[in-house]
Amino acid sequence: MTLNDHNKSLSGSDWTRPKRFDRNLVVIGAGSAGLVSAYIAAAAKAKVTLVEANKMGGDCLNFGCVPSKALIKSAKVAHQMRHADHYGLESVEPKVPFSAIMERIHRVIAEIEPHDSVERYTGLGVEVLQGYAKLIDPWTVEIALNTGGTQRLTTRSIIIATGAQAFVPPIPGLAETGYLTSDTMWERLRDRRAVPQRLVVLGGGPIGCELAQSFARLGSEVTQIEMAPRLMMREDQDAATLVEASMKADGVKVLTSHKALACGADASEKWIEVERDGAKFRIGFDEIIVAVGRAPRLRGFGLEDLGIKVDRVVETNEYLQTLHSNILAAGDVAGPYQFTHVAGHQAWFAAINALFGDLKRFKADYSVIPWATFTDPEVARVGLSEAEAKEKMIPHEVTRFGIDDLDRAIADGSAHGFVKVLTVPGKDKILGATIVGDHAGDLLAEFVFAMKHGHGLGKILSTIHIYPTLAEANKLVAGQWRRNHINGFLLSLLERFQTWRRG
Repeated sequence: MTLNDHNKSLSGSDWTRPKRFDRNLVVIGAGSAGLVSAYIAAAAKAKVTLVEANKMGGDCLNFGCVPSKALIKSAKVAHQMRHADHYGLESVEPKVPFSAIMERIHRVIAEIEPHDSVERYTGLGVEVLQGYAKLIDPWTVEIALNTGGTQRLTTRSIIIATGAQAFVPPIPGLAETGYLTSDTMWERLRDRRAVPQRLVVLGGGPIGCELAQSFARLGSEVTQIEMAPRLMMREDQDAATLVEASMKADGVKVLTSHKALACGADASEKWIEVERDGAKFRIGFDEIIVAVGRAPRLRGFGLEDLGIKVDRVVETNEYLQTLHSNILAAGDVAGPYQFTHVAGHQAWFAAINALFGDLKRFKADYSVIPWATFTDPEVARVGLSEAEAKEKMIPHEVTRFGIDDLDRAIADGSAHGFVKVLTVPGKDKILGATIVGDHAGDLLAEFVFAMKHGHGLGKILSTIHIYPTLAEANKLVAGQWRRNHINGFLLSLLERFQTWRRG
């Protein structure tokens, strides 16, 4: 029995489908996936209700993308002040009033908040209810309103977009340390006048690396602990090596292949005990940030009562439908990627399938998924990495251009990193691209566009790029590919022709 056949049998026998509905769509969660879903529904003139228990804008605005990038910017300015002599200026040790940095972060959030506000979405035609939603049956949602009381709505379709939260590993004693996560640190550190003197960051993925480097640049003594043999395991070794070297230069003590065993506190300090190769030792700290990943919010919404599987994510088919075709999921709660831009991308498919799935359904498209880690240097990737291509035994060629040879990067004092492109052997079709360097996330967009629309490196090479810009690196790597594929026989004929032309 297929997922949808199972769906029909359950829907037909276990619950009574309403003859009329209060809404066309109810969206649970007002993060990226939920906001985009509600926006599309309102634009399609559907009657849509958006339910959010906490803050509009979800994790990205309030706890993730926005505050972390504001912190990274402040940390980068401090770094540039400390190394101003690199630009012919006098270096100075920056004064870091940490509470002012945190206030700036909250001002940034407040400035962006109107984009995701109740008022904006109400103006677009979306009904916004603030409270906790629970599914009673496949067509009924009960909302426990934050203001008190409950409200029940019947709806033709439902989109689950409840996002994710920081995962906290079961380390003995961790809870007693008053640990921080990327969800809690922005409020709990808000009034702190100085950066934590001794900071432990648990986790060597994108969030851990961004936070570790930023706090080190602001003056914390940072120890980063990662159980894997290196940082940023999802990226190629050459990319991770550049980032790790930069972080160490900023003062981060990187401990890879170290397992966290326990946390505790004595009369003098808090500590974490780690182990490597059988050797155990303790590291004292003032604050610890847990950044080992994020777990989807799956419980408390009534999904299990409807037979919908919730293991690591909400189980969906390729149309983002759950066991019941009118209940869909999008964003972090659905996987397979935990990125704000992917949540918004999924939301289009979820919303269209929720509203028009009886007429036409669309499969969620994951063929070209880009992402970036905003360390310094940044690491951005789309498509296959070199390691993935080797692991999957996918035939490929690698073309690489070193940004240390790029005129604008030299002028900017940022001549480090590379552009690496994987192509089909003998052809310019792009299988993947990795960029390491300043503004890598911005530069990657050209490769994302090319892959999405089937353009090869030849098209990038034939496109005029402004001089001097960092974007020239993309054209130069395409030029390198072309030089690697020059036909020697044709060159020989050209040489003979030019010789003949001279008489």
